[in-house]
Amino acid sequence: MSASSRDSLAGAGWQSQEPGTYRELMPPRVAKLSWLNPSTLWKARNGPLAALLGDPTGTDRQRWVRRQLDAGAADADLVIERDDPDEYSFVLIADTGEGDDSQYAVVPGLLKAGAGTRFAVLSSDVLYPVGSANEYGTKFFQPYRDYDAPIYAIPGNHDWYDGLTGFMRVFCRAPALPPAARPRPVVTAAWWRNLLWKKSDVPDDALLDEARKLRSAPAQAASQPGPYWALDSGPLRIIGIDTGLLGGIDKAQGEWLRRVCLGPRPKILVTGSPIYVDNEHHPCAIEGGGTVDDIVRDPKHNFVAAIGGDIHNYQHYPVDVDGRRIEYVVSGGGGAFMHATHTIPRVTVGGVTEEQFRCYPLRSDSLAFYSGLYGRRLRLRRLFGLTPDEAGAVLAQRLDMKPTRATGAAVTLRTRFVASALGAPPRPHSRARMRLPVRKVLTQVISPGGATYSPPFFKSFLRLDVSPAGVRVRCFAATGMRGQELDPPVEDEFTIALPPAGNL
Repeated sequence: MSASSRDSLAGAGWQSQEPGTYRELMPPRVAKLSWLNPSTLWKARNGPLAALLGDPTGTDRQRWVRRQLDAGAADADLVIERDDPDEYSFVLIADTGEGDDSQYAVVPGLLKAGAGTRFAVLSSDVLYPVGSANEYGTKFFQPYRDYDAPIYAIPGNHDWYDGLTGFMRVFCRAPALPPAARPRPVVTAAWWRNLLWKKSDVPDDALLDEARKLRSAPAQAASQPGPYWALDSGPLRIIGIDTGLLGGIDKAQGEWLRRVCLGPRPKILVTGSPIYVDNEHHPCAIEGGGTVDDIVRDPKHNFVAAIGGDIHNYQHYPVDVDGRRIEYVVSGGGGAFMHATHTIPRVTVGGVTEEQFRCYPLRSDSLAFYSGLYGRRLRLRRLFGLTPDEAGAVLAQRLDMKPTRATGAAVTLRTRFVASALGAPPRPHSRARMRLPVRKVLTQVISPGGATYSPPFFKSFLRLDVSPAGVRVRCFAATGMRGQELDPPVEDEFTIALPPAGNL
């Protein structure tokens, strides 16, 4: 097995190695998506507008679902029935489609580690920046053309920036919705929202039909009933929910979720908004009352895991819920820019200890990556640039833990300054407040602007091997290096025990 980032600098992709072959999979010309470009931010304006002027996502989502039901394209429970054996495997990727180097760098390892899997689940943000149907060719069909199994998806907030038109056309073969009734010309929040709202792109069906040829093999055929669904496969029910623009679900979806969660079958939740992330608990509100996590924790629903995208890294929180273990996972490293992990404090949330917690990239690699980014942007490389060893040493001191990788680097005034300035958590009982507002700014502004086009990329995906006795979960890394394309390193591994069939 290939060395991981937990073993060595080479395993993390820092040391000089042969570059991967992923560029051979890419189209000849690739547009580089810049999140610092005002035109990109303007295209993605619907999220801030929804937060400010009211979110129409729930209403629009139910219009999509009602039309699928009326057309006979779905049943009331939105169930996908699969004829899988009791022992099988599937892969999970999320936050994929920028269409550039970091997305394509995931593909060789995905094909290698995902060999023999029965299907894939793509959870959250299939396409960036706005989920347009006209960009699916190079950002979905071409990257995964050699994955010889169906792909099912749930949308993320960026897929909703297009009103879900592209997502529904590709995954559900659904035509665009007719325009909703316009509010009366009175200056209200809804009126302003409608005035400023980005309208859906008109799908080019000829372009989309040509793109579909890239994944047209019978083994790749997939059909799903809507933006949220339940998938019955072997001993499991996998439930995918659509958390829309702002990370909550509407009342009708909440009622559906409570209904499809009944029964003794073990369940895994797949969501666009993680429930535990960055040492915080986000239970996901349901319109009308209650939360998604209330449903996950209810023992009569038999959830064993909840896996969310949206944050572009990997995090694992094994939470004890009244004597039962529920595995809460963030898995959003499928191809887009990398969100920092070095800003995550020493973990205490949900009763999970730092020793139980796992993340990828390691905090030290995240700090080294962003120190290099700040050094380049500010033209202060000698001041800001930290080696991975220097980053590991200073973070070990600040978080009061041993470095994951052994390091002989000294902690100096400069490394302490850089760590503090770049948002690393302060030492316990420290009064230091000299920090850039990195934790939120890094997530919302600096991280999207920090996309890189050469390794290491710190991308990841999951392979889940299912049997009646349990589910083996492995997080594989994709660095962009050739050796790790051929033998993808495992950054985390755990097994979820399933109850014996006689106890269901």
